[in-house]
Amino acid sequence: MTTEERSRPAADAAERQMLEGWLDYHRATLAMKCEGLTDAQLREASVPPSEFTLLGLVRHLAENERGWFREVLAGEELPPVYGTDEDPDGEFHLTEADTWDEARSTWLGEIEIARANTAKLGLDDLSVGLGRHGKPFSLRWIYTHMIEEYARHNGHADLVRERIDGATGE
Repeated sequence: MTTEERSRPAADAAERQMLEGWLDYHRATLAMKCEGLTDAQLREASVPPSEFTLLGLVRHLAENERGWFREVLAGEELPPVYGTDEDPDGEFHLTEADTWDEARSTWLGEIEIARANTAKLGLDDLSVGLGRHGKPFSLRWIYTHMIEEYARHNGHADLVRERIDGATGE
């Protein structure tokens, strides 16, 4: 995923293409916010003592892709990639051993699985897994939620990136 692939969906796209297009746009935006930074820069906390970093954010969104498109939608029983029972927010607790290459690879891998899991479903199809409310989610709801998740976190990524090297932009 590179910035060349970052394009807005057509204003007259059909609903599915619109939802998938906006989700891909926000995925590409996050990749763009991380482009050109070193592992050390990607581990820089936004405002110490906060542990919020771009690397942690990519790991967090890998967990979200996995959680919504594999565990909830497809009903797969999977452990978290980075979290544990003792450290449920493990994606944000980085060490020097944590790298962009690993996080990016994991994140992109989860995106590809998400695409495969959604390709065979319609927007009104319901998830195998249930929410806290005991009911399934439509694929439409999951797409909308993931667009919201990325859009919100891309706002955070804007601020973190500007703090690291002054880069700004959409």
